[in-house]
Amino acid sequence: MPNAPILIGVTGGIGAGKSTVVEAFARRGAVPFSADTAVHELYARPAVVAAVRERWGDDMVAADGTIDRSAIASIVFVDPEQRRWLEGLLHPLVGEAWLSFVAAQNALAHPPEFAVAEVPLLFEAGLEDRYDAIVTITAPLPTRIERAEARGSGRTLSAERAAAQMPEAEKAERADYSYVNTGSVDDLDAFAGRVLDELRAARVP
Repeated sequence: MPNAPILIGVTGGIGAGKSTVVEAFARRGAVPFSADTAVHELYARPAVVAAVRERWGDDMVAADGTIDRSAIASIVFVDPEQRRWLEGLLHPLVGEAWLSFVAAQNALAHPPEFAVAEVPLLFEAGLEDRYDAIVTITAPLPTRIERAEARGSGRTLSAERAAAQMPEAEKAERADYSYVNTGSVDDLDAFAGRVLDELRAARVP
């Protein structure tokens, strides 16, 4: 489809700066999609709640009937087998949500030039073929831990939790674009602008 959006996948560890670069893309007209938001929504889906309850019991379900993310994290980030089970449950559903999002953008009378997805486990889930370009944002682990703690949003990070994900160096090597986010927000913003400029230029016949 000649007018279809260029699809960008953004990945990297907790606290690396994924959300910040997605915001920079969005300021330049890219339409954002968050896999984390999709997972939040899935954790309220009755079928997902039932599957988690059957595997791990009622303690995994919060008072409002949704999955307790903290309780889940206490299991999956210390037990690779349990993490693989959860990923096997959620990844296909997140993939469906992304495809539905893309289809909705394509159906618009004037589709956006870019659509960008923030997907922390993009490589781990084998989703590379869903995107026209992949961007990895990295930062040293102490910096990422400090940022995660400063946000105070419950997205805590430990060395053990970081070790449960693919090493950032490998993600950077496999990406089309990578950025070590140790500078200013303006530096990261400028990087986002360069990526979009290059993708736009590559598309011009």
